[in-house]
Amino acid sequence: MSPDTASERRALADRLQEAGVLSHPKWRAAVEAVPRELFLQPGVFLPADGGRWKPLTALGADPAEWSKIAYRDESLVTQLDGHLTADQAAAPAPGVPTSSSTTPVTVVGMLEALDVEDGHTVLEIGTGTGYSTALLCHRLGEDNVTTVEVDPGVAARADAALEAAGYSTWTMTGDGLLGHPHSAPYDRVIATCTVRRIPHTWVRQTRPGGTILTTVAPGSWAYGTGLAKVTVSDDGTAEGRIVGESSFMQARSQAAVPLAGDLSARTAYADHEREAKVPPTLLEEWMPAFLAQLAAPGAQLVRAVLGDGTPQLYLFDPDRESFAAFAENGCGWTVRQGGPVALWDDIEQAFIVWQAAGRPDISSMRLRVTPHSHTYWTGDSPALRCEHRLI
Repeated sequence: MSPDTASERRALADRLQEAGVLSHPKWRAAVEAVPRELFLQPGVFLPADGGRWKPLTALGADPAEWSKIAYRDESLVTQLDGHLTADQAAAPAPGVPTSSSTTPVTVVGMLEALDVEDGHTVLEIGTGTGYSTALLCHRLGEDNVTTVEVDPGVAARADAALEAAGYSTWTMTGDGLLGHPHSAPYDRVIATCTVRRIPHTWVRQTRPGGTILTTVAPGSWAYGTGLAKVTVSDDGTAEGRIVGESSFMQARSQAAVPLAGDLSARTAYADHEREAKVPPTLLEEWMPAFLAQLAAPGAQLVRAVLGDGTPQLYLFDPDRESFAAFAENGCGWTVRQGGPVALWDDIEQAFIVWQAAGRPDISSMRLRVTPHSHTYWTGDSPALRCEHRLI
């Protein structure tokens, strides 16, 4: 028999309230009512040595230990490489996380930011384990929640967990980027994945005055991403701002293919070499990483170490067959660039303008979504304005 976790749920609610992300009494009631452990079946993967993942199943764990893990203040990986679950692994396994139970502080913080009211209908993109879906169902009623998950296996496990928790909501398997027009229009749309742009299907399926809340990354980086909150207008556009830093797995159809091959061979022939005007280490910071993706959406940042231990930074844009390679030279950085596009030139210029504007953070960014474009800007400087046309 599973242990009663009511005390763990109350303690979680207390921690979330102390962290400043839980304030509404109805969301607190949801956190105290929904058992997170039900949404971790059949198990989780915990970080292990050598970049591997140690499987731990609910059946194989001590009940007290399992309860403790379920209420950790961290994300818990539930799937690797798009198919592997903890019950299918007998030993620590390599792999890339492709589904997880996101840390409660992120989940609840987003739900609070959604500004729902009684009677609102919500479309959730990315059911995942179903935990956030259950919180929505408790707050709004299961008939007002529609959730879409692209992975059939993940969707089936979430649906079973929701049923076990007592919620029979509209759980759909499909491409969340297309929304779910059958139940539209919605008062709120929330996505638990990162998208390169807000799909206009979401705008069309949201009532005028309604809100869309999603993590956006103009490129495909795991950081340098922002939580966008936009309000839909009568004319089919949406406008709002980045309300803070946020990080989720990329939508499956938009995830970048990892670079393969010998990096030194790919950067062997440069068209030109010069001193960098700003250090490429800025790419490690959140707001500059966001600006870099705006300037060069197809670029991927790669870190490497030479045989003598010297760190190397690279930017590659596979679609445009271009690269930038950086090396410290004792008094700064040298950049070598090759291919038809000078990747670093555009990114560097964005950094210079950003520094001149006082280094605003990501929460200063505003955005406007139309059927044909996404426009980002901050402040009054036209140089900090970027429009991405949709082809």
